[in-house]
Amino acid sequence: MSADRPPRLLFVHAHPDDESLATGVTMAHYARTGADVRLLTCTLGDHGEVIPPGLAYLTAGDALGPYRRGELRAAMSELGVTERVLGEDPETAAGAAYRDSGMAGTPENDDPRALCQAPLDEVAAAIREHIAALAPGVVVTYDASGGYGHPDHIRVHQATLAAVAGLPGPERPLVYVVLVPADVAAQSRRWLAAHVDPGAPVTVPGPGDPYPPSVADPGLITHVVTGSVSDLARREAALRAHRTQVSVYDGYYALSNSIAARLEPAEYFARVDPVSGRLLPADGPGRAEGLLP
Repeated sequence: MSADRPPRLLFVHAHPDDESLATGVTMAHYARTGADVRLLTCTLGDHGEVIPPGLAYLTAGDALGPYRRGELRAAMSELGVTERVLGEDPETAAGAAYRDSGMAGTPENDDPRALCQAPLDEVAAAIREHIAALAPGVVVTYDASGGYGHPDHIRVHQATLAAVAGLPGPERPLVYVVLVPADVAAQSRRWLAAHVDPGAPVTVPGPGDPYPPSVADPGLITHVVTGSVSDLARREAALRAHRTQVSVYDGYYALSNSIAARLEPAEYFARVDPVSGRLLPADGPGRAEGLLP
């Protein structure tokens, strides 16, 4: 990281809206404090479900991906983030190298243009080129489960780590993956049970319902970013820009499955060794506040 420019962080995500859902607080925090925050999105989210009935026409043909590209641009304007889509035309900011693979087990997985079908070395090389050009001090992506098992998220995790591992040692940025401490996840469910109006058009998960695989032993979490009031407001504005995918309520949101999830005031991370994929222990007692060295 050069001393003559602000610290630079790169977030690598699979689809438009992933960045605001998983790392929106952190992106807003660092943009607000003067860092150069960048986003690389690897597909246009061509196969996302559309929530507003008035936009249902977007599911026909190939209309949804370009529409979500516009949502992404608007959301990153709210967060103060500079963004690119992997493989898009640099002049028109249109297109993408890969298509959304759809959820695990769907026919879209078999599309030869799908991200999950692309050779890992190919995807890693494309991400590595982007990282080498930006020279960020920090790279953030999903954990090995992709958060909830989406094949594109898993591929982005694999390719991002391979991209960094392929750089010369002195040029490798710090790499973090997004996790949720199990105690925080349980507390959030209690919060939802107490705060979601029973008449709201959402389902509140119960204490015995399964958690996503990215919910982890709290001892694995090494870093946390806690949002200010401003950060949380900007994250919410970014999520509202992703209106095809996200319904935002008072303190919580829901995707097309209508399952309520809390708008968390903090985001949690673990350092990872990009060569082995192993989560690294904390440098000292407790969790470090922030991601910059």
